[in-house]
Amino acid sequence: MSLNTKSAMMQLDRAWPRISSPRALRGITASPSRRQLTSLAGKPAQTGERSPEPAKAKAPLSVLPNTVLLRSWLLAAISSKPYLLRASLACLSWLTTTSGGIIFNVNKNPVLHFVLKNTFYKQFCAGETASEARSTLRQMKDFGFRGTILTYAKETSFDQATNKVHRQGAAIETNRGECEYIGPWAEGTLETVDLLGDGDQLALKLTGAGPLVCDALTAGQLPPKAMMDVLHEICRRARSKNARIIIDAESQHYQKGICLVGMELAHIYNRDGCARIYNTYQAYLKSTAATLDSHLKQAAEEGFTLGLKLVRGAYMSSDKRSLIHDTKQDTDNAYNAISQGALKCEIGRIGAPGGLPFPSVDLFLASHNRESLVAAHKTHQSRVQLGLPTVQLDFAQLHGMSDDLSFDLVQMGARGDHAPGVYKCSTWGTLGQCLAYLMRRAAENRDAVSRSSDEYRALKKEVRGRLGFRR
Repeated sequence: MSLNTKSAMMQLDRAWPRISSPRALRGITASPSRRQLTSLAGKPAQTGERSPEPAKAKAPLSVLPNTVLLRSWLLAAISSKPYLLRASLACLSWLTTTSGGIIFNVNKNPVLHFVLKNTFYKQFCAGETASEARSTLRQMKDFGFRGTILTYAKETSFDQATNKVHRQGAAIETNRGECEYIGPWAEGTLETVDLLGDGDQLALKLTGAGPLVCDALTAGQLPPKAMMDVLHEICRRARSKNARIIIDAESQHYQKGICLVGMELAHIYNRDGCARIYNTYQAYLKSTAATLDSHLKQAAEEGFTLGLKLVRGAYMSSDKRSLIHDTKQDTDNAYNAISQGALKCEIGRIGAPGGLPFPSVDLFLASHNRESLVAAHKTHQSRVQLGLPTVQLDFAQLHGMSDDLSFDLVQMGARGDHAPGVYKCSTWGTLGQCLAYLMRRAAENRDAVSRSSDEYRALKKEVRGRLGFRR
């Protein structure tokens, strides 16, 4: 850490020491439960008593500890400067694919490990050990979030441009007839379930289970029986902890099979009026509308709840460009059409007069786009207040990104009825296992320059405020 950074942290601690204890602010920012909100709605005002002055709303980023704020500010500065971000992306990309011995092995080179862990890793990931991950999950609750959506980091990435597969930071050559990867992936995922506390949820990256599973997913088939048995055990264990399971979208090379697994599990476990299994739908793909239409029809005909997690998409650098909408506006339009349609229980002909009835749907909107989420929150609250049909709604943003939006949504929920939950999505595992994930986060910031600049300005304003300057 540089002397300038240390000096800034010392000034922050003197200027605003109380911020280092976010638990003290929890009562201000925490979102009340749906039951609490319902019980408060419609109570008559007390007469003969003077109403207290409304409390001045806290700045959304005021809940961040000084160390987190400074790290966020540093990385936002890098993300908002294209020349710095390009260099960072090149470095991460090389580390993700190289097999350069001990010197460039992030798990074995202590200097490289220290630098990356205390910058990119701590900003976006929950921890390398179970103890570190638990600490992060507790901190997220202290910040006022309903919980964390936690993923075990092992995954396989496929680069369409080079037609190469990469796993855990190195190109792989394996015996395709063995299931040796399924066992370690299962152990790591079941340990992830054990880490979950009240309100936390589980996300799965199926490609982390190795070559046999990836081959089946690529072919659009269910994985081997050994993998399906593991998935059923994970579902049972998560259900015992009242945790939902979100099956992450991955490269389109594997996505057809991933969707098939999600629907197979949803058909079994989403039978009690709520979704325990969610598929992830990427709005930037031209095929998503047709895929979702098919899944809605299946849920309506077979009588189960569809878990719908909607994202814009994070694999633009590796997916075929022809599969993706031509413009960002097309992607925004697709995202908003699906989210608003789900909230109004009408997507295409499903839910429309003369069409199939709209099935039971639970909706997770994962996005860093303020306009989309504020509009969704407004629609949801309006329909709840008017007694119109709608779906269960929750929001999510990635750990370390769009914190100002996340805290705004928490505060909006505290003022609304039947408030949507707000979650942070994080991943845990060794630094080497998380490199592909970190690479996507950096690429996401590259593809959202305006948002990165907005985040940088918001963080800079908060830092100035803590140093005693006007916000």
